[in-house]
Amino acid sequence: MTEKMSYKEAGVDVDAGNRAVELIKDYVKSTFRPGVLGEIGAFGGFYQLDIKKYREPVLVAGTDGVGTKLRIAFAMDKHDTVGIDCVAMCVNDILVHGAEPLFFLDYVAVGKLIPEKVREIVSGVAEGCRQAGCALIGGETAEMPGLYEENEYDLAGFAVGVVEKGCIIDGSGIREGDAVIGLTSSGLHSNGYSLARKALLEKEKLSLSKYIGELGKTLGEEMLTPTCIYVKTVRRLSGFDIHGLAHITGGGIIENLPRILPPGLEFKIYKNSWEVPPIFKMIQRAGNVDEAEMYRTFNMGIGYVIVAPENQAEGILNAINKPSRNENQGSAGRDKWCDSMMAPEDTKAIIIGRVTAGKSGVVLCRI
Repeated sequence: MTEKMSYKEAGVDVDAGNRAVELIKDYVKSTFRPGVLGEIGAFGGFYQLDIKKYREPVLVAGTDGVGTKLRIAFAMDKHDTVGIDCVAMCVNDILVHGAEPLFFLDYVAVGKLIPEKVREIVSGVAEGCRQAGCALIGGETAEMPGLYEENEYDLAGFAVGVVEKGCIIDGSGIREGDAVIGLTSSGLHSNGYSLARKALLEKEKLSLSKYIGELGKTLGEEMLTPTCIYVKTVRRLSGFDIHGLAHITGGGIIENLPRILPPGLEFKIYKNSWEVPPIFKMIQRAGNVDEAEMYRTFNMGIGYVIVAPENQAEGILNAINKPSRNENQGSAGRDKWCDSMMAPEDTKAIIIGRVTAGKSGVVLCRI
């Protein structure tokens, strides 16, 4: 007699999937903003764009994942922060073009579906969405035994935002003499972890549970620090003349800044204008990594860059570093939803360079 088989015996538990959906419903609802239609569980997520707010609305979309930072989450069995990274990597990208993030979709692929673990992951996604002011309107959880190990998963996200066509920021307005303002990062963010893990965990053989005095925390806590979400900070600057924005991700300062640079200009970056966080110095020492390689792999402490006229630089610094005194600065175009969003308290703005004539893209120098 032929033995009967089931989907569950093959490694896919549909009931566990249904339970996971129930466990994440409250997290999802906590991100809803005006414009969201329907409930979680439909075949698609619905968002009604308020076209009365725009003359020529343009949708801007971005997608990204968390990368091998997930290996740290696996090793520490801590899964409630990587969702913030996933949202950050997507919304920070579309923010570069001046877009307000509207909604987000996530994709979680697991080797074995454990509802409680999925709840942890999605709780981080929801937290990231709340920080970014966008709604989590749908997603997918896929159980794929044989493709992933039981304790492994992958996480990706998709963000959609809107910007007025005439207000799209693409770097074309950058001019010689413009100030380059850096926004500090929270650490590694979600880039360069293959090199970081090889230097610190394999070559130096450090333990994630080891307390590092230089960091003021364990190595694992440092490496799982979530990526900064810069939406609130940048949207506070709507009254200023922003010529360009850049998200410093994979490729670091050296590779990302030229993406917004018009021909005939280059960025002169003063690398001693900010304090490089200790984690980067540890990686460089442990891996004997060349300085140029560090700056083209990691953010080195600067997670976002704003390019603006030199005569507006001081006002931008004040608007970011002293928000309580400048909350009404550049308020045009904002709404109550934006004002209620969470902002990263530790993000600081620093003048890190100037735009000059040249063809080298980025020149790292000292003041």
